[in-house]
Amino acid sequence: MLYLKPLNYEDRALEYQFFQETPGENGFENHCRWLTYPDFVEAALPKLLGNAQGIGLVVGRVPETLFFLWEDSQIVGLFKVRHQLNQALRTGSGHIGYAIHPAFRGRGYGTRGLTLALEECRRLLPPEETELYLSCSKANSASLRVMLKNGAYLHHYDRRNYYLRIPLREPLNKCTSAPCGKFPP
Repeated sequence: MLYLKPLNYEDRALEYQFFQETPGENGFENHCRWLTYPDFVEAALPKLLGNAQGIGLVVGRVPETLFFLWEDSQIVGLFKVRHQLNQALRTGSGHIGYAIHPAFRGRGYGTRGLTLALEECRRLLPPEETELYLSCSKANSASLRVMLKNGAYLHHYDRRNYYLRIPLREPLNKCTSAPCGKFPP
C-alpha cells in the first residue's frame, strides 16, 4: 500500500537512511545527507518538525512539512510541502519539492506520490490558494511528466526551468501522456 507519512521520531532510522541514500539533485535540496545519525536525531529532526509548525524558521523560509512516501514498510520518496509561498517561492521552486529514492525511480512513484501530496496541499494550504506552484529543470523530463500527469499546465519558462501550475480547488483533467501540448526547448 502506498501512503504519505509526515517526518516523525518513530521512523527516524529509516528517514535517516533515505536522506543518506538520496542525493540532492535537479533542484531538490537534501541538507541531511552528510549528517551523522546523532546530529540528525538531536538537531535536524527537531528543527524540521518545528519548521512544519512555523517554529524556528530561518529568515526567508516558510512552514514546510516533509512527507515520506511509503510503499508498505519501505520509504520510496520524499515530498516537501510548503504551507504558503513567499516571493522567492512564488517565482521559483513553488509549493512542492520532491525526490524519489534512486532505487525506486521509473516505477510511477513520483506520479502517485504527487497525487497524494496534492491532497495534503488541499488540507494545509489556505483556501485563497487556488493553484499549486511547481517548477522543474528543463533537463528533468521525468519530473515534468509527473507534474503533467497530475493536471499541471505550463505557466511560463525561462532558460533553465519550466514553471507549472496545478489547480487545487477544481482540478483540470489529468494528462495521460507527456508532454501535454508543446513545450519549448
